[in-house]
Amino acid sequence: MNKSELIDAIAAKANLKKVDAKNALEAFMATTADSLKAGEKISLVGFGTFSVSERAAREGRNPHNGEKIKIAAKKVVKFKAGSELNF
Repeated sequence: MNKSELIDAIAAKANLKKVDAKNALEAFMATTADSLKAGEKISLVGFGTFSVSERAAREGRNPHNGEKIKIAAKKVVKFKAGSELNF
C-alpha cells in the first residue's frame, strides 16, 4: 500500500474527504518525525511503539572490492508491534 492508497483507505474508514484524510496523515507523520527527532518515544496502545535507537560505529566491507570501510554511528527508528497488531 502506498501513501495515496492509505489516504483513500483512511477516508473510507473514517468517512472523511480525501483532503481531510491527507491532512490528518501528513500531520501524524510530521508530529511523529518531530517527536522522534527530539528523542521521544511514541506509544500507540494496541498498535505499537516507535522509538529511536543508536547504532554504534562499526567496520564493514565494500561489496565491490572487499576493502574494509568504517560505518559511522547513527540513530535509527525502531517499531515494536503491539499485541493487537500481531497476526
